[in-house]
Amino acid sequence: MPATIEEEVVEEVIAGAKTNPSSEALGRIEVRGVNKYFGSLHVLRDVSLDIEAGKVTSIIGPSGSGKTTLLRSINHLEKVDSGYIAIDDELVGYRRKGDRLYELKEKEILRRRSRVAMVFQNFNLFPHMTALENVIEAPVSVRGLTKAQAIEEGKAFLSRVGLGDRAGAYPNQLSGGQKQRVAIARALAMKPKVILFDEPTSALDPELVGEVLEVIDSLATGGTTLVVVTHELAFAREVSDKVVFFDKGKPLEFGPPLQLFNNPRCERTAEFLSKLL
Repeated sequence: MPATIEEEVVEEVIAGAKTNPSSEALGRIEVRGVNKYFGSLHVLRDVSLDIEAGKVTSIIGPSGSGKTTLLRSINHLEKVDSGYIAIDDELVGYRRKGDRLYELKEKEILRRRSRVAMVFQNFNLFPHMTALENVIEAPVSVRGLTKAQAIEEGKAFLSRVGLGDRAGAYPNQLSGGQKQRVAIARALAMKPKVILFDEPTSALDPELVGEVLEVIDSLATGGTTLVVVTHELAFAREVSDKVVFFDKGKPLEFGPPLQLFNNPRCERTAEFLSKLL
């Protein structure tokens, strides 16, 4: 197993990730040489990937291939063992000092993480809070909005996902699709550069999948970078600007959906798709 990222000299960072992020960039994700281990299990294997700002990128592939771990690494919910991830040239979770990387203190990690929202497959709503209270919690505590400002914005975001009339409902009073739409409104309320979706429909009954995918589709033209780990191949084909096929800890193919689905270059991609399409 390689040395931890704090210990190793990462020369590529000096040439790649800049100290001062560009003010013009908006959600461009750069993944370079990322490795991640869980004990002896090598989950991410020298992953390098560029995700364009303001576009929709879907990540598909078999279960256990490392898709969710990559997503969690982009948000620094998982620490990488080597390599680096940068958003708009700003390193995720680390700072550079000379030719070494050091993990940031928790306060700074939280500040940077606020620019990258994540929608989880199991919603992760606070059960004791109403839909509106779930949406306004982070804008008040992290963005520093007054409660009145957060409520005004929160209601607008709930309306945007079709839940303007459910602001006072608690999670146990909502369907699975409604819970996931609250989670999306909560992500939007942080006004992030990037929104990460981790299998956003996998915990839903089949008849509720469409309402969530429709909301994600409506976000696709909003200018925010969307990265969606999904098993909904029809959605990936129709909505994505780019699709990544991920297998055994690394991206094997990356391209426009028309090319990847209709004429995959990689034999493993073709094999995977032939079983599902």
